[in-house]
Amino acid sequence: MGEMLTKATLPGVLAQVRHVTPVRPAAAQGLVAQVYAQVEREFGMLAPPVILHSPAPQTLAASWAMLRESLLAEGTHSRETKEAVAAEVSRANSCPYCVDVHQATLDALLRTRPAPAGGPARSPELVAVSATFHYLNRMVNVFLGPSPLPPRLPVAARGLMLRLFGLIMRPAAAKPRAPGAAAALLAPAPLPADLAWARDVPHLAGAFAGAAAAIDAAGRRSVPQGVRELVTSCLDGWDGTPPGPSRAWLAEPVSGLPPAQRPAARLALLTAMASYQVDQEVVAEFRRQEPSDLTLVEFTAWASLAAARLAVRRSLSDSHPTPHERT
Repeated sequence: MGEMLTKATLPGVLAQVRHVTPVRPAAAQGLVAQVYAQVEREFGMLAPPVILHSPAPQTLAASWAMLRESLLAEGTHSRETKEAVAAEVSRANSCPYCVDVHQATLDALLRTRPAPAGGPARSPELVAVSATFHYLNRMVNVFLGPSPLPPRLPVAARGLMLRLFGLIMRPAAAKPRAPGAAAALLAPAPLPADLAWARDVPHLAGAFAGAAAAIDAAGRRSVPQGVRELVTSCLDGWDGTPPGPSRAWLAEPVSGLPPAQRPAARLALLTAMASYQVDQEVVAEFRRQEPSDLTLVEFTAWASLAAARLAVRRSLSDSHPTPHERT
């Protein structure tokens, strides 16, 4: 079913990805081919938020491992509950594409199954979903448009098309997936201290430790040290409030860097702190210095995961109950 749906949707899926050229399934080899096979089989199709990573194979495997082991893998929480968290986080991050996908999937599941009972938002499974979507929302805002639906679709038809999209996604979403399959795509790595929330759930610990190691290595390759230090410093002092509404806030933090590094710093800070403000101009300015697809994917993945890890640390340190915990 996944292979058939991929063939039917492939032209539209590839066309959704901007700034980079994703690897076509027929050309996929090695790790990319392994990830594509799992995505087709378990997600039901080659989803654009995954394949946009394909120019960087290790980063592709890392993103899929986090998504698969947090959202798809069977555990103590229902898929409906996880989809609700995914949609909620995506709204908070101003990622309309992910809101459309995961709200439509949730609505379709709820047509045939009872509403989720909820659960503590600090449980490892739901923290993992939150961390994954804090990461993916940023990558999606950079590399995809505002919706999986065709851009010229009349507004009046959106509701019907989203219901149809949810019905297409429902069979794969309703099927339980055994944990651990995607974590095996990554090299084993120690679990960083800030991801200790995952340590008692082996498939989450393996996936997030491996993904963090892969994306940290990508950052060392593709993000200049001065830019990494600037982003880390800015995130340490950030309370999560969206900056803006313009991009004027970037001028002060990047002013201390050499002029040649400022385009990279602007892209990294926007990706981490206001990914919805990244546009063609910002990316083109970066690519005049760093033209490869691999570098662009690794660069933005590092900034996205740095921000996602901060968001989770901040939520876990908050002493006040979250909406999920009050219900």
